[in-house]
Amino acid sequence: MRRLIFTTILSSCLSVFSYADVKPNGMFTDNAVLQRGINVPVWGTASDDEKVTVSMNGQSVSTVTKNGKWQVYLQPMSEGGPYEMTIKGNNTITYKNILIGEVWLASGQSNMERQLGLRKGQQPIKDWVEEAQNANYPNIRMITVPRKSSSSPEQDVQANWVVCDTASVVNFSAVGYFFARDLQAKINVPIGIIHSSVGGTPAEYWISNEAMMANDTTKQIMIDADQKKKAALNGLYNGMIAPLVPYGIKGVIWYQGESNRADPKMYQTLFPEMIRDWRAKWKLGDFPFLFVQVAPFKDMTPEIRESQLVSFQRTPNTAMIVTTDCGDCKDIHPSNKQPVGNRLSLAALALAYGEKNEYMGPVFSSAKYIGKKVVLSFSHVSKGFLKSVGEIKGFEIGSEDNKFVTAKASIKGKKVILSSESEVINPIYVRFGWANCMEVNLFNKEGLPASPFRSKMLAN
Repeated sequence: MRRLIFTTILSSCLSVFSYADVKPNGMFTDNAVLQRGINVPVWGTASDDEKVTVSMNGQSVSTVTKNGKWQVYLQPMSEGGPYEMTIKGNNTITYKNILIGEVWLASGQSNMERQLGLRKGQQPIKDWVEEAQNANYPNIRMITVPRKSSSSPEQDVQANWVVCDTASVVNFSAVGYFFARDLQAKINVPIGIIHSSVGGTPAEYWISNEAMMANDTTKQIMIDADQKKKAALNGLYNGMIAPLVPYGIKGVIWYQGESNRADPKMYQTLFPEMIRDWRAKWKLGDFPFLFVQVAPFKDMTPEIRESQLVSFQRTPNTAMIVTTDCGDCKDIHPSNKQPVGNRLSLAALALAYGEKNEYMGPVFSSAKYIGKKVVLSFSHVSKGFLKSVGEIKGFEIGSEDNKFVTAKASIKGKKVILSSESEVINPIYVRFGWANCMEVNLFNKEGLPASPFRSKMLAN
């Protein structure tokens, strides 16, 4: 009798394992947005040798499960919808209201994480009530990845795509929402935002273990963390980025850097390494990576902004959004998020969609010492500078002993001319906006602010 019971139980268990339900990755839910114009990966788990068929928009693709995993690719599709996606194995799953459009990953720390609605301990997002009341955009959707760290790369994620309306938008990333809203107004296709961010996190938390160990500089960070017996340093990459790969995306918007201000020099290595790592994992080439330069704040030294500028200059197909005019010296979480989202959308239009627009503020390129004057050249001033009301603020010149004084600045065409009748002898340095919380007012004609910088002058 006992033998019969054991045999029955074993048979039942084998039946369960032999006929396990097909289970798609959690990125596929009702209301999802899939990336247009690429081979669309759809993947998940099932029993070995189980046939899995994915059908959508007139396509039907099948595969056989190996080692418990399956993956298929739908042929490239144009924007449109809504569609249904059916995934059939031993069981059948149907997802509804799926759109084809543009998908962007929004990540970083608290200034990306901050939702449009109220948050305890932080000031309200500027005009959030009015924005929420007008946020009826059924073709904008967001999926928020749950906060999770892991010692090894996760294979799945539990989340849901949410349609943007006046009720749901209060829980959307404010920067992600403003970006999507302004981008959609220009390209008129569905927009999906994958929101995966955690406040107070440094860049190294978001880089894979293999990428950190492959770089001699970042490898030491891993060794130091191991010696201090810390939890998995890159637990957030494992828990909140790894399970998203290879979901089809167009690019990334990123707002982070505050938590790396203690070692800005290291950030010049970490941040570009993170970008390279993500691009390698997705295997979509050098997709656009658009990031926000940290805003003015009383405890935010200029060196971290410099590291972000250097990262932009060293990394292809990136854009840096300057926020010198929309920060808050008393609050690390400035409330004026609309310009941030809007400027990210301008960068997306240029780098991802080929629009011939100016998408960044002036970026310093060279300084020449001519007589008693310094002539500065900038990129991203194709139409020239916006003439300021009153004096141009924020420029300084300095000598070899690192003594700096305020410089008088004037605009001549696409150049900025500096002069000073100060006690500085043989000035060789120039800098702009070089303070934790600076007062600057240099913009190009598109109204985009110039990035802070410092540099040596060149002899004419």
